[in-house]
Amino acid sequence: MEEPLLLSSSFGTAAAAYAEHRPDYARAAVRWALDPAPGLRVLDLGAGTGKLTAALVALGADVVAVEPDPAMLAELRRALPAVRALPGSAEEIPLPDASVDAVLAGNALHWFDMAVAGPEIARVLAPGGILAGLWNVMDNRVDWVAGLERVGGSAAIGPRDTLSNWRAATDDLHLPGAGQPARFGSPEQAEFPHGQRRTADSLVATLATRAGMLVMPAADREATLGRIRALLGDTPETADGEFTLPMLTGVLRTRRL
Repeated sequence: MEEPLLLSSSFGTAAAAYAEHRPDYARAAVRWALDPAPGLRVLDLGAGTGKLTAALVALGADVVAVEPDPAMLAELRRALPAVRALPGSAEEIPLPDASVDAVLAGNALHWFDMAVAGPEIARVLAPGGILAGLWNVMDNRVDWVAGLERVGGSAAIGPRDTLSNWRAATDDLHLPGAGQPARFGSPEQAEFPHGQRRTADSLVATLATRAGMLVMPAADREATLGRIRALLGDTPETADGEFTLPMLTGVLRTRRL
């Protein structure tokens, strides 16, 4: 667990950049994630700077946000002062039993230790409640996005960051560890078209907030970002001015048993 813990704890060092550059979530994806929930009491778990929290508020949900990193939590509270935002983690959720109808995690479920987090999430969920993970993934069916994936490498474009691999990388994240009882039903996955207006500079800044990039040695990080800048500068779709980064929001949804 040492490497995942190091990666997951890296975001606080770039909380303001994360808030500025990371995309929001397709509204249709958030609605689909919530659709079978018995009510609108929603926990945004591993809420970061509040990207998903804001979408949930806009849909009328009664949201509580839980985030372990103090810098990320401070950014969330600054951006969404009306939202109840608490320090805590998926492995130790500061909420009573059966107190929410849905637990959503935006680009966070893969960081959870489900051997511990699974029972905690089941504890705070009402009967029949929903657990859903959401990920913004780049559409690497587009040629220049596939090129970006090649030159950026796994640090900039991780195993859950593109359409071609996010399903396989996430479909078993809700499963219990060996010897543990099943707490959630069979998962469903769906993708929803999305996009983000970017320039070459802002896309480079976005990729610089990836966990793998944040923990790289400075020289390696600059070399990787340099290759990305060169590709974007040589690609007609991205060389001049603004463009739309083609994306999808992928959702893994399951129900508490």
